[in-house]
Amino acid sequence: MPRTLAEWLAYQEHVNPHSIELGLERVRTVWRRMGAPAPAPCVVTVGGTNGKGSTVALLEAMLHAAGRRVGCYTSPHLLRYNERVRIDGRDATDDALTGAFERIEVARGTGADAVPLTYFEYGTLAALDLFARAGLDVAVLEVGLGGRLDAVNIVDADAVAITTIDLDHMDWLGNDRDSIGREKAGIARRGRPAIVGELDPPTGLLDALAASGAQVQRAGRDFSAQRQGQGWRWQHRDGTSFDLPDPALAAPVQYANAATAVAVLHALGTGGRIAPMALSQAAADGLRAVRVPARLQSLGGDPLLVVDVGHNPQAARALADWLQARDFPRVHAVYGALADKDVAGVLVALGPQVDHWHLAGLDGASPRGLPVGALAQALRQALPQAVSDAHADVPAALAAARTRAQPGECILAFGSFFVASAVLAEPAA
Repeated sequence: MPRTLAEWLAYQEHVNPHSIELGLERVRTVWRRMGAPAPAPCVVTVGGTNGKGSTVALLEAMLHAAGRRVGCYTSPHLLRYNERVRIDGRDATDDALTGAFERIEVARGTGADAVPLTYFEYGTLAALDLFARAGLDVAVLEVGLGGRLDAVNIVDADAVAITTIDLDHMDWLGNDRDSIGREKAGIARRGRPAIVGELDPPTGLLDALAASGAQVQRAGRDFSAQRQGQGWRWQHRDGTSFDLPDPALAAPVQYANAATAVAVLHALGTGGRIAPMALSQAAADGLRAVRVPARLQSLGGDPLLVVDVGHNPQAARALADWLQARDFPRVHAVYGALADKDVAGVLVALGPQVDHWHLAGLDGASPRGLPVGALAQALRQALPQAVSDAHADVPAALAAARTRAQPGECILAFGSFFVASAVLAEPAA
């Protein structure tokens, strides 16, 4: 009897003894056995620390507005695994995914010679397989971890975007921005556009991109985003400029993500890798239409409930800026974290903006989840004067925040995709 999607996902968690195993040899071997299908005539790969998912969504919305048939591969998911693979704006069906997994399993081989893929590698191969069968114009691939050794890097992208570089996944990528930047630069290809969306990227990233021979374009040097009274202006050093509407996504950092997405499409158009598109109108329409869950997503109510997947200090600083600009009378944070994250850095970044911490254990949601006792200890060390309470899981922490928060105040739930998914799954207050 064929496996269901849930059964396939459970199986994949045990095929490889390592939940993360960077390297391209295994996944490339299976991909070649499947015929190494090109996912689309044009491929864009998006890497970086923060902003990847939003940039993918912006590219998707702009390309769709231009009439292109687009496939997007992102991770992790929030509520359903199917969210990871979107074709022409729709999540892949269970049947499509299980069919792809069956083909991967055949290519993987049997017995002692079977290639041991990770959960993420199965998903990447499934996305490439489904995209190749879908008749796409463009495939947009989000890097899972790092870049150079991430499974999506088996595909030679026609253009890449690198959003930001910050300290995250340090056990795998290095202990400083230069080391992490060098890993993320590995998605670039000689002679092809590499768009850097950060105004102050680390030297390690720039040096590695220069060594790759990629055509590097940098925010603040080659293109810019300038806020105006109404909307903003995107401008390129070649003289191209567009007046554009504000992004539908709430955070101020979305202007940088949007500028990066426009720069990618501009580079592809001028480089002849996709047919010329009416970029100004497509960008404007895409900015109005773009949606991506759990990126400063307002769930309404009074007090206002906002959910965000931010989980490192750079993301926490962006959240702090957003909170400061809104000047809520009080802010209640529902916070849970994975054990491999810089919890102290997140707490210090957001500390001045949070009046009450409602801590949530994530050890029941993930083997990497931090128990609430350890999270409470981290809070005491980082912010000794902080007001807090501790809860076994996210629903309990959210319930406590809703009980304490008053009209006009804000509840910010953040710290992990596991926090966001738990909040989104909760019924409205």
